[in-house]
This record gives sequence, C-alpha cells and structure tokens, in this order.
Amino acid sequence: MTGMLPYGRQSVTEDDIAAVADVLRGDWLTTGPQVDAFEADLAAWTGGVGVTAVSNGTAALHVAYAAAGVGPGDEVVVPPMTFVATASSAVALGAKIVFADVEDETFCLDPAAAAAAVTSRTKVVSAVDYAGHPADYDALRKSVEGSDALLVADAAHSIGGTYHGRPVGSLADLTTFSFFPTKNLTTAEGGAVAALDPHVLERARRFRSVGVVRDRDELRYPDEGGWHQEVHEFGLNYRLPDVLCALGRSQLRRLGEFKARRTALVARYDEALADLDGVLLPTRRSWADPAWHLYPIRVLDGRRREVYDRMRAAGIGVQVNYIPVHWHPAFADLGYRRGSCPVAESFYSQQLSLPLYPGLSDTDQDRVIDALTAALRVGSVRTAA
Repeated sequence: MTGMLPYGRQSVTEDDIAAVADVLRGDWLTTGPQVDAFEADLAAWTGGVGVTAVSNGTAALHVAYAAAGVGPGDEVVVPPMTFVATASSAVALGAKIVFADVEDETFCLDPAAAAAAVTSRTKVVSAVDYAGHPADYDALRKSVEGSDALLVADAAHSIGGTYHGRPVGSLADLTTFSFFPTKNLTTAEGGAVAALDPHVLERARRFRSVGVVRDRDELRYPDEGGWHQEVHEFGLNYRLPDVLCALGRSQLRRLGEFKARRTALVARYDEALADLDGVLLPTRRSWADPAWHLYPIRVLDGRRREVYDRMRAAGIGVQVNYIPVHWHPAFADLGYRRGSCPVAESFYSQQLSLPLYPGLSDTDQDRVIDALTAALRVGSVRTAA
C-alpha cells in the first residue's frame, strides 16, 4: 500500500541543510549574526515593519501579549476557530478571554462580534488569519475605535499573504508568526513578532530575552562595569538560535515559490471538487491574496467523521482544524460553554483539511481527490439503498 499522505509537511532542500551546517561549523549556535539577519529578511515580507524572532508560535503570542501590556484583570478578545495557544498564552499573563464568533465563509474573526465584545477592560483584540486568508483588518480596526485596545494578528497561517495589497505583518499593531514544519516556511520550531510601534517591538524583544537590559543609557546603575546588565521587567527565554535562523533565512528565499505552489494546488482542488456533492469549498474575498496554509472543506449532512475515517483508512492524512478553543476542558472548567459561538461551532462540525504543502505532487493530489470522491460515494450509495 502507498504510504500515508500527511496534511502538511516541511520542504527542506540541500541548500537548507548547507545553511545550517555552515552555522554549526562557526562560532555561534544561539544568539548570533543569523538572528539579526533573519529578522531583517522577515521585515522584507512585512513591508518594513520591525520583527523579533522567537522560539515558536506560542511564544510569539505570549511575547506579543506581554509587549501589549496584558496582565491580570485585562480582557483579550479571541475567535474560537484557532489553535488553543491564541487564547491560552494570554491566560498565562492573567487575562480573561472573551470569545467572539467568526464570519461565515472565511471563518476569521467577525468584526461585528469583536466590536460587541470590546469593553473598557479590553487590552487586545486578537484576529486569526484562518487557513492563510487575512482577516478584515480595516473593519477590525474600527471595532476597537474609542478604546485603548491594541489589534493583534495571529498570522501563523498567512506570512506572504496580502490584504488590499498590503502585506501581512503590517496590518495590525502586533503580528505573530509560526514556523512549525507544517507552516508556510519552517525553522523546525520557531516564530516571530512584528510591531508597528518601535517601543512595543523593544518590549517584545526584551521579554523574549528574559527581560535583560544592556543599553548603558537605560541602565539604572550604568557605572558598575562592562559586565553589568539589569532586568527591569520580567521576561522569559524565548530566543530563536542562530542555527535555526539560518534555516529560516534559507527557507525565506523560497517563500514566493512555496506560496505559488500552494496557490496552484488550491486552484486544482477548486476545479476538481467544484461539482462534488456533499462538500463546500473554501472561499476567498476579492481583497485578499491568501498564503494558503490549509485547504479546509466542509463535509455536509453530518458525515465529517465518516469521511475522515474513510480517508485515513485510504492513507490520506486529513486533519480537523480546529476544535473550538472554548470547548477544551481547561476553558470549560473556567465556565465557558458550548453554544456561545454558533458559526465557529457549526463550521467545526463539518471542517476537514485536505493535504496541502509545496511538495505535494499532482499525482498525489489526484489520489486525495479520488479518495474523497470515493468516501462520499460509499455513504451515498448505502443511503440510497
């Protein structure tokens, strides 16, 4: 039998391996010149907005919330259609999560729902670029007007995408990225935070480096000696090492190719599945140029579990993205209840991610299409009988 096709995977070349090997032969493994270079390379994709690299996507969210000043008693508005870290990293800072529903079709944060959730205690409204499709940031910006809340973009899925021609990374006050192997580029584990305000970016950079201050002009005791450093606010060690930044720099050189291949695969899925009964395909707003990370279909008539099981049995590693965050026991134990975000919850009951990654061949994609068609047909024949 042919092996299991994953829903996503990394694309690593000999150039990537050589870039890592060069660093391993050098003097720096942790924080060295590749970190600064990777951050500069990333800024070329954010429209020049400053970036700090961090150890993973969850760390990026934690760092962004800390840089935004999130603390006990603050509220953070989050959509439930995301990985749990979008919410849990704010809880770690003492915040209360307020879940706001998503829009039908894109399944990104609904600006009207976000506006209704904002109160005087709201510190951050956090949008998620679900599947790589940017949220509606102009409308979301209006949702926080009149408040002191900052807008955060969880862009774990969408680096390289654009909104009204503007690059992801420049659309919110803070933007977080993830470079996990299934994402649009990888550093193995890794992430980054972009910030429009240089002072907020500096807060992020300090938090990811244990809060250490070394700049003489900012030290409270500047004459202690050349070794002296201070911690003014607590942070954590969320640094991304040189060796992984070298991998990220090599990967970034192919981000345009990765995006183009993902776009082509999405177009092939769209064409092949257009007339397939029992499923709905992902949609795209006219103002968005997504960096497709997922290809999320909706399986109708309550058949998602059946189709998932049949495709897995056929060697197709479909996935479900995501369990609504407020359904996790950790949030249920805090009093959050099912039924509060009906659009996200209905979508979850139907959602299925088909394999999508740059190394997916046309032949393997055809295998996915055939398996999906067969899985749907088996149930239909039985029902008709």
